[in-house]
Amino acid sequence: MNNNFQKTLKQKTSFEGIGLHTGKVAKVSLNPAPENSGIVFKRTDIKKNNIIKANYENISSTNLCTVLKNENNSSISTVEHLVAAFYITGIDNVLVEVDNAEIPIMDGSSKDFIKIINNAGIEEQSKKRKYVKVLKEIEINEGNKHINLSSDSKSLRVDYELDYENKLISNQRNKINFLSDNLKDIYTSRTFCLYKDIEKIKKAGLAKGGSLDNAIVVDEDKIINENGLRNEKEFVNHKILDLAGDLFLAGYRIVGNVKTKHGGHELNKKCLDLLFSDKNNYEISEMSQPKIRKENFVITSEKIAATA
Repeated sequence: MNNNFQKTLKQKTSFEGIGLHTGKVAKVSLNPAPENSGIVFKRTDIKKNNIIKANYENISSTNLCTVLKNENNSSISTVEHLVAAFYITGIDNVLVEVDNAEIPIMDGSSKDFIKIINNAGIEEQSKKRKYVKVLKEIEINEGNKHINLSSDSKSLRVDYELDYENKLISNQRNKINFLSDNLKDIYTSRTFCLYKDIEKIKKAGLAKGGSLDNAIVVDEDKIINENGLRNEKEFVNHKILDLAGDLFLAGYRIVGNVKTKHGGHELNKKCLDLLFSDKNNYEISEMSQPKIRKENFVITSEKIAATA
């Protein structure tokens, strides 16, 4: 797949599912979109002012998910896994129509979204893709949380570390090159929580649609989910997936090195704010990149119900 030109879907495709936090079923349609339009959400259940651009400046909340809101207070939540799927499959321009306030959680990863995108097909467009190239190193330290963004010549490289008191999660670290590595373990890794935190999350009015079908639940030294983990680094790999979705809200793919510990949606947002606060930190330009191996993100062994 040529990585130098913008891409969209070949045809419209639709699916539905439950929202992790609202607990409500949403119907979603992914539509081909013109060059340079980017990722755009449209709330079809709202008649006016229902367009929400997928941009870091529209992030209104980072509490257990990424929420986007336009200037008229129309919002869409839990966008990170779908946006990460667009990033991984190479989609630059797409109109996402949704009839509720939250993108479905599906299985808690981006796996189902990538199947849906592949089934619809990916079409190369005539305009060249632009990238955000990091020029100056930036860093944020907040207690035990840390993120550093520095320059790279060709790709987004991530070095992510978790260090939990929970002895099952414990310390996990993974390094990923989004241009050259096989990303299956990233996009199939599910969101997770500690069993002891569930009541607190529910009292906050969140995770109304949460279940063992869409999240890993860790109880002390065991996984409650019947089939356990999908890969040995599923916890940190899911955090890398979240990071990919959040960073694509830059509006373009970022070319740089990310090193982070105990990161999350809030720190990802602050990283983008800091990056774009000074024009000397970055440049937006066209780049020449090698072709991506199709097997890096194509799922062919399973099917999912979707209409195209």
